[in-house]
Amino acid sequence: MKYIGAHVSAAGGVENAPLRAYEIGATAFALFTKNQRQWSAKPLTAESIDAFKLNCETCGYGAGQILPHDSYLINLGHPEADKRQKSLDAFIDELQRCQQLGIDRLNFHPGSHLQQISEDQCLDLIADSINFALEATTGVCAVIENTAGQGSNLGYRHEHLAHIIDQIEDKSRVGVCIDTCHAYAGGYDLKNDYQGVMQNFSDVVGFEYLKGMHLNDSKAKLGQRLDRHHSLGQGELGWEPFAKLMADPRIDSLPMTLETIEPDIWPQEIAELKRLAQIG
Repeated sequence: MKYIGAHVSAAGGVENAPLRAYEIGATAFALFTKNQRQWSAKPLTAESIDAFKLNCETCGYGAGQILPHDSYLINLGHPEADKRQKSLDAFIDELQRCQQLGIDRLNFHPGSHLQQISEDQCLDLIADSINFALEATTGVCAVIENTAGQGSNLGYRHEHLAHIIDQIEDKSRVGVCIDTCHAYAGGYDLKNDYQGVMQNFSDVVGFEYLKGMHLNDSKAKLGQRLDRHHSLGQGELGWEPFAKLMADPRIDSLPMTLETIEPDIWPQEIAELKRLAQIG
């Protein structure tokens, strides 16, 4: 079974996110549990938490169909210790918010070396930060998103993801989210070599760690390392790799969410993905 949806707004309270997802025909959804461009936020209220859980139950969303995203400000591999600690504190808060909401996974970008340390040093710091965060929390899986490799961002190679996972002490609480736009922009040719890319992911990382996907076409060309999302079928990827994803049984029972650039056509994109997956 494929769970397909989009990253919906939580404006007015996180409890509104499942309602917005349901309105567009989504069977999965992503959200921010706080403002993604601010370091701090008010704690979730008991009323908001209860309403979120009730709306998820009413709309048919289980924990495995929800993939929240953490703040864009967080850099768990920051070369400066005080700034890395600030990111770690914010990341722990995000994990705790997920725990309060009954969500079992949190998606995040691994981090950036900022041209100040080596890639391996940064990856080691990211792993250390994740270990600390997992030790300080319970029940939520830290889901590392692959990146496009723009600037000094790490995570654009499967080897980066494997490097981090290898150092995580509790491997039951770490996973990966593959963004199709990021993968293509990072050099993985999902358009012309879908099976080869997936075999490489299997060999280097392992499908047992796949906990979600972001379904985005790419404005950037193969290997251009630019994070530029496009609507499905309108970018460099086209529809073919998404048809293959929908037919791939290795990617069943995971939240697969759109972050494409035209929310107004999300219902149509979701409907087409469902058709390709032969759902409904």
